[in-house]
Amino acid sequence: MGLTGGFRDERVRQAAAAAARYDESAQERAEVERRQDAGVGFPDSPEALAARTARLLERQAVPAAMVMEAVRSEPLAAPEAFERILGASKELQAWSFLPRGARAARTVARISARENGRELPVGTGFLVSPHLLMTNHHVLPDAEAARGCFAEFDAQVTVDNTPQAPVRLEFDPDGFFTADRHLDYALVLVAPGPDGRPPGETFGWNRLSARQGKLVIGEPVNVVGHPMGRLKEVAVRDNALQVRLDDFLHYRTDTEPGNSGSPVYNDQWEVVALHHSGVPRTDEQGRPVRRDGQVWQPGDGEDAVDWMSNEGARTSVILKHLASLPFTPAQRELLAGMGPESGLDGAPAGAPGPAGTPAGAVPVRTTTGVGQASAEAVGRHARGLRARDGAFGGGRHLVFLHGRSQQHKNPEALRRNWAAGLNQGLVRAGLPTVAPADVCFPFYGDRLADALDGRESLSPATTAPTAVLPGSPGARAVYDEMVREAAERWYAPPGTRDGVERAEGLGLDPLVGALWRRLDWLAARSDVDAWTISLVFRDVAAYLDDRTIREEVLDCVLETVPQDGELVLVTHSLGTVVGMDLLTRLPPGVRVVHLTTAGSPLGMDSVYRRLLSGGPGRPDKVADWLNAWCPTDPVAIGCPLADDWPDGPTDLAVVNARERTHDIVEYLAHTEVARSIGDRLTV
Repeated sequence: MGLTGGFRDERVRQAAAAAARYDESAQERAEVERRQDAGVGFPDSPEALAARTARLLERQAVPAAMVMEAVRSEPLAAPEAFERILGASKELQAWSFLPRGARAARTVARISARENGRELPVGTGFLVSPHLLMTNHHVLPDAEAARGCFAEFDAQVTVDNTPQAPVRLEFDPDGFFTADRHLDYALVLVAPGPDGRPPGETFGWNRLSARQGKLVIGEPVNVVGHPMGRLKEVAVRDNALQVRLDDFLHYRTDTEPGNSGSPVYNDQWEVVALHHSGVPRTDEQGRPVRRDGQVWQPGDGEDAVDWMSNEGARTSVILKHLASLPFTPAQRELLAGMGPESGLDGAPAGAPGPAGTPAGAVPVRTTTGVGQASAEAVGRHARGLRARDGAFGGGRHLVFLHGRSQQHKNPEALRRNWAAGLNQGLVRAGLPTVAPADVCFPFYGDRLADALDGRESLSPATTAPTAVLPGSPGARAVYDEMVREAAERWYAPPGTRDGVERAEGLGLDPLVGALWRRLDWLAARSDVDAWTISLVFRDVAAYLDDRTIREEVLDCVLETVPQDGELVLVTHSLGTVVGMDLLTRLPPGVRVVHLTTAGSPLGMDSVYRRLLSGGPGRPDKVADWLNAWCPTDPVAIGCPLADDWPDGPTDLAVVNARERTHDIVEYLAHTEVARSIGDRLTV
């Protein structure tokens, strides 16, 4: 029959299965359409709306000003507020939508088969790691088929609308290949190009996520592919998710044969599904029909089919299936390149870890949703990374202590990111660089998120349109005190009556109006939006107020911290508060600590008087202390620290890049910050 003949037959089978699923979901689709006709923009469950909104806000995909405009005009219940925020996200796109789309499109390739001396396009694929490409099972059903095919990247027109020379790369199914017929996916290794570089380093790759919150019913989707084997084309936004099934999504968009294996994106260019088939209209016997109503025959061509919808396999389901399969250590190492949100960067319980796993590494658990463990979670709790034996002579230990919002992330990737920033500064300082494996990296991100679970949540808009409020009264009091103190330190106008009156006019709590005004002031004075500032303050407040949360975090950190010698301790953000408490709990064998804090809130009275030490006094074991702060970093608003810590640090003011004023990599890349750390690593 040949490869292309088998491809056609399998495509017809997949289309028939998609049509059957479409018919089975008719009642659910009718309910969606009824709610849309009634004016509901996103007829999804409240849980799905909450998860989607939380993801948008967490990733700053919706500007804070847009959120404020969407929810402040009238008192709203939480589901209505979520609808407004999602509506704002759908209707208005930042300029970056287009270049980010162009970046995502570069990861997409045309797949062609060699058969009888000819080269015939059979589908589309896209990179999901530096080395791996995903497409449909019916495009590459097995390793033998992959050997007879190749991928062409940049098969597209230029900005001048002239054809661009494509880059042809071969598949290496002997290195990695897996596929599943039901979910209709295939994952294959792409051989390096002539320059020896993995394809992802040239064309980029898509970071797949097993988490919820990437799309709700009624939101647009975008598809990039090679319909009918043509040069790359894009179906953008004039389409929407219709129905979410257990394993598949149904959505409206213009796609043609050849789009098999295309990525289906949301408006943030996250892959939400693997496109695999159109949904044909069928007669009473289940046979596809043509646009003229006649029964379709294979000789009519697929462009004659009356397509009603499209179907793609859900990304999260594919990742869950991959996580359940047995792979060799080398294969797992390739899968780990798909990133922390894929859930594939750690081996499942009882399985051998990936090759090259650093000492002390524990596979990562991925969770989804808002404060709930997902059924799609894979792996186990990440606990941190110990340094390899003998680093820095064995008597000194470099320890990085991270801040908030690190849950669901890969500690190894975080450690490498911190090391990369430090190495930039060390090179500028003329000092030796450090290997990531020589760094101890305690990881409490998941433990903090679990401890906050049920205590902290996204607050309804009736409570605060611009703030994420702590759930407990005690943490709320600390949070309010922090925001008020921060606003005063940045010379907010002393009178807040205008904000109170405005809040009253909108039906909001007057106290929330004052909080709103202060957060707006902080955002206006810095390059960080009000949501991010609020989230950092919320987590610091929860840590300081709740003894259980504090003990959970400290116990987690102490599991990884070295037991003896000298520590070169580098802390950031909330990690500077955790680190100061940690200094009261260090093992007796730790003799000396060389401390660096960056982006720290330790200068705020509302913070330092709640430390375990009881106030702003340098712990006995701290031999020297450098505090790096950026004047436009709203978290470091209490700095310089010397005013409140008389025996405290040497303060160093630095200038971080705009919109990255609180970024740890920005801090570590400064020459003086890196030199202070590097000098103390010399034995």
